[in-house]
Amino acid sequence: MKNLKKILLSLVIASAIGGVSTIAVAETDPGRITYAPAEAIDMVAAKVKLAIDAVSTGSDGETVAKLIKDALDASKEINANDKVDMARSRANNKLKAARAHAKENALQEAEQELRNAYKGFQDLKGML
Repeated sequence: MKNLKKILLSLVIASAIGGVSTIAVAETDPGRITYAPAEAIDMVAAKVKLAIDAVSTGSDGETVAKLIKDALDASKEINANDKVDMARSRANNKLKAARAHAKENALQEAEQELRNAYKGFQDLKGML
């Protein structure tokens, strides 16, 4: 009886470990596009640049805020390592600050934050 409990416990532990590792190695969802880290960084930097250009051309705060939101959403695709993720998080914080400024129509402050975020995302390439 004691051996049966040990065998059963071993099977439960093995299946739990197997289930967790299967999730960790699972491929992306069908139809979902995945990007290499450098491609994702370039994509986000391009979206930030669009927001900077929108401020320069006199777009309203709401339009700029939407462009910043697109850049924030795209930044989730940057997957490399913990060091890159920490730096990405700092650059995202600058984007969030820029978005808050844009919503308040403080476009000069938003532009400065966007420029800082752009530099932050460009610096990520050196960490790959």
